[in-house]
Amino acid sequence: MATASVPENLTRDQYVYLAKLAEQAERYEEMVQFMQKLVLGSTPSGELTVEERNLLSVAYKNVIGSLRAAWRIVSSIEQKEEGRKNEEHVVLVKEYRSKVESELSEVCASILRLLDSNLIPSATASESKVFYLKMKGDYHRYLAEFKVGDERKSAAEDTMLAYKAAQDIALSDLAPTHPIRLGLALNFSVFYYEILNQSDKACSMAKQVGVIFLFPFFPKQ
Repeated sequence: MATASVPENLTRDQYVYLAKLAEQAERYEEMVQFMQKLVLGSTPSGELTVEERNLLSVAYKNVIGSLRAAWRIVSSIEQKEEGRKNEEHVVLVKEYRSKVESELSEVCASILRLLDSNLIPSATASESKVFYLKMKGDYHRYLAEFKVGDERKSAAEDTMLAYKAAQDIALSDLAPTHPIRLGLALNFSVFYYEILNQSDKACSMAKQVGVIFLFPFFPKQ
């Protein structure tokens, strides 16, 4: 994502205001850019406020959510074209899917860099640590959704490490009903179900936090 058009050297409050403005205008890629500038402009010891942290999450979630939906649609069309033996269309769809996957990889790499270089090291509160480690697990999981072979295996392993690290802190420091702890348990169970294909483990984790529903209709978290 290009950042040339993003104003330089604004205050944190100004970047927050612009991020909120971009959110209201549903210009989420620009919202991401404003929050990137805020994070990268912070001092090493400057932990994000809850509001800033949530804005960052919302920005990336909307960008990646649109791309994940596009990938699922294109992949479904690809399967249909393969079933029809329409090779000419299959080639075109595969190329288009590859383009979407490149964009997915770029967005995931962007937030994972911020998490590893700035956000996780600067986190001091347990809530923040769990939030960012959960976020790290989420974006590695999004990579595992479409990667294949060794890349998928690596993404799945990184997802597991991040979720487990978040879980260790959450179980000891956060209340059982804490929203971030509950969200972590839900997404961890999604990982077991969709990526590892361990439905029993996924159902067990979901039931522990009172999330009971049919897994074939599991929401795309």
